[in-house]
Amino acid sequence: MTLTVRKAEDQSRYELLDGHAIVGFADYTMDRDTVVLPHTVINANRRGEGLGAVLVQAALDDARRNGHTVVPNCWYVAQFIDAHPEYADLVEQ
Repeated sequence: MTLTVRKAEDQSRYELLDGHAIVGFADYTMDRDTVVLPHTVINANRRGEGLGAVLVQAALDDARRNGHTVVPNCWYVAQFIDAHPEYADLVEQ
């Protein structure tokens, strides 16, 4: 399993790939310097493998690198941030 995350700006989403196959994605919109994350999807046959965490962590790391804050509208993103307080500073107040 070779997992990579790419930012597909033309589709406003982060894509999680296993090799060349997309196994999940996290939609986003930009509001100035804020990344709004409304929806995350992992293929049904790949759930339970921790792939959502890989995807969300990559999206949050990208936001941090670019000096952006985040709005975790997706329940999974919000839950991930709650479980990983090192990302709490990214949440827009």
